Amino acid sequence: MQQLHVHSDLTVVGGGLAGVCAAIGAARQGSTVALIQNRPVLGGNSSSEVRVWVCGATAHGVQHFARETGIMGELFVENQFRNPEGNPYYWDLVVLEAVRAEPNITLYLNTDVRTVEASGPADDRVIDSATGWQMGSEKEILFTSPVFLDCTGDGLVGHLAGAEYRTGREPRSEYGESWAPEVPDGNTLGSTILFYSKDVGHPVKYVPPSFAKDITKTSIPERRVIRTEANGCAYWWIEWGGERDVVDDNELIRDELQAVVYGIWDHIKNSGLYDADNLTLEWIGSVPGKREYRRFLGDHVLTQHEVLGQELFEDRVAFGGWSIDLHPPGGMYATERGSKHWHPDGNYHIPLRSLYSRNVRNLWMAGRNISASHVAFGTTRVMATCAVLGEAAGVAAAVASQAGVTPREVATERFDLVRKALHRADASVLGVEDADPANLALAASVTASSSLRRMAVEVSAGTRALDTDLAMVLPVDPRLDGLELLVDATAATTFTVELHDPLKPQNYLPLWKLAEWTVEVAAGEKRWVRIPVQWRPDQPQNAVVVVKENAALSVHVADSALPGTICFAHRAPEPDEQYTEQFREWKHILPRGGLCFRLGAETAAYSPEKVVGGFARPYGGPQMWVSEDLAWDPSPAVELAWAEQVEIGEVTVILDDDVEEDLINLHHHRTPFDVLPTLVREYEVQVADDDGEWQTVASVTGNRRRRQTHRLTARAAKLRVLVGATNGATRAHLVSVRVYAA
Repeated sequence: MQQLHVHSDLTVVGGGLAGVCAAIGAARQGSTVALIQNRPVLGGNSSSEVRVWVCGATAHGVQHFARETGIMGELFVENQFRNPEGNPYYWDLVVLEAVRAEPNITLYLNTDVRTVEASGPADDRVIDSATGWQMGSEKEILFTSPVFLDCTGDGLVGHLAGAEYRTGREPRSEYGESWAPEVPDGNTLGSTILFYSKDVGHPVKYVPPSFAKDITKTSIPERRVIRTEANGCAYWWIEWGGERDVVDDNELIRDELQAVVYGIWDHIKNSGLYDADNLTLEWIGSVPGKREYRRFLGDHVLTQHEVLGQELFEDRVAFGGWSIDLHPPGGMYATERGSKHWHPDGNYHIPLRSLYSRNVRNLWMAGRNISASHVAFGTTRVMATCAVLGEAAGVAAAVASQAGVTPREVATERFDLVRKALHRADASVLGVEDADPANLALAASVTASSSLRRMAVEVSAGTRALDTDLAMVLPVDPRLDGLELLVDATAATTFTVELHDPLKPQNYLPLWKLAEWTVEVAAGEKRWVRIPVQWRPDQPQNAVVVVKENAALSVHVADSALPGTICFAHRAPEPDEQYTEQFREWKHILPRGGLCFRLGAETAAYSPEKVVGGFARPYGGPQMWVSEDLAWDPSPAVELAWAEQVEIGEVTVILDDDVEEDLINLHHHRTPFDVLPTLVREYEVQVADDDGEWQTVASVTGNRRRRQTHRLTARAAKLRVLVGATNGATRAHLVSVRVYAA
């Protein structure tokens, strides 16, 4: 047996997506990182060992323009290219290669941290070291560093260090949360084991093991959905252990879950109720996927009210959008539904003060163990949100350590360091403008070869009956001055349109009615109907136009849409939607398409100035430059010009990876292209001196990524990004151009 000592700037324990993104985020800030994982693969619950799909702020399409950017966004986009069919082993490779691409990370797989040395009084602890046992190689490894990140999920490192935490459910009286129980208890969300089946083309028998559960003696056949075509996370409800200690009873919980899986398969194969003769059991998990255990206490505890109220924290470092998703303690044996959901109106913010321990001065945490109430945890726990929390914690930990300040100090006194670092990293943060004085582009004037100024989609791909209210989101910059819609009318009638304010820049719902107009429509087909919609908001923002139901009318739809526009249909609740809070009355329709419409006023929503400063993702508008159609502007370009020449050492180009597109790592749904069409495929970065002669300093072909950084040495008075081709979009899209000195 060997005994080793590893010292690094940062020790990250836990190799799930939170730990992976924390390690990468810190490494890209220049810190050396030891990443420790107690399993042979990275990815945690998303790995091929457990196979849970990676959900996040999009909430399977309920929230809009919400897909994560930053490191989690890179993983989504790369996986879409490499692994469009959702092979769990290919996903393992995407995650592993992302870690191995960082020279500042040293990875320790199969290494189980069992002891932690910490010192100091209970209210001011300091972690000195953590010791891990590396299975197979029989090595005991002592890890030391100034800073530790607990991304273990269960919170073992913080627990051993004496960090304050909670398990179970707080009483309603503590935070005034309506979904908290009246009386506190130790109940948590349970654990899950999944399975895969496949059709082998000939009959296959199944002899269940003696310990298989007879599910006909439980509520499962009546209360849960069993289908022969279902695989993996379609069986998310195979959950148990919430009324037990999910760590102490881990082995018992695993045995019960596997017994139920074998019992479900026995029911499918041998009950005679299913067409399953040719099906065989291809894979069953052996590691329970845990949902909840310790939640550490930081300087701020995120609550239900802040999630649903979308609290705009000054120290916001990440966002989520999944519903508050709570499950009955009885799990699969419960007689009530398997889950209940309460969606916020849009994405919500998460503060840095929830990502470090309030009593262990060098402990950061990320993932499902952050400082949140049990109810708020119901949304922050999903893996893509855990991942963006990991990047935020890793970046903040590196920045704070390099500045020689504690987590509390960097969150409350030096937060500008974190904000700048996260923005420069293109991390998933909402509503943060680029005000970094190091960005030379902020002092430049910006022009473009062309910009989309007229908002119109005029080519019809068919009609949709106006048998329910429809809604359309439109960016307003600076005003609305008349709206035309293409309709068919079976008889002379009236046409009523409402204008609504979504109230927050990240919302896309009709939440506050501003005005209403009714116009007459003559009978006939393909009639452009003008509605005198008028609005000039105080600042650029989204508007929601609601077209009221009318049985005599149909609206024309298009198979394309302008950036920042989406459509919804109003829907009535289904009979089984017993939780009124969970019901979202507006359902997204016409993905990648929309209504045929024309706006009267020109727009500045796609102007070239959008690429400098401002926001790096949709927020009160699309927040990007969009050229005219490539047929009219075949060589679109954005140009930056300075009053005096500047020294350029780095240029970062942020491209449009269409964060409205809901990508997934495994098998929830199939996105129909490997590379997002809105991404620019080919471009050149060119500079010019005062004489105006352009020189190419960087050239990119075959691009499939959102963020590209070019390091160079140049002195220039002008810089331009010249687009050569897209990956299918009919216009060039560019989110941001950032320029830094050497």
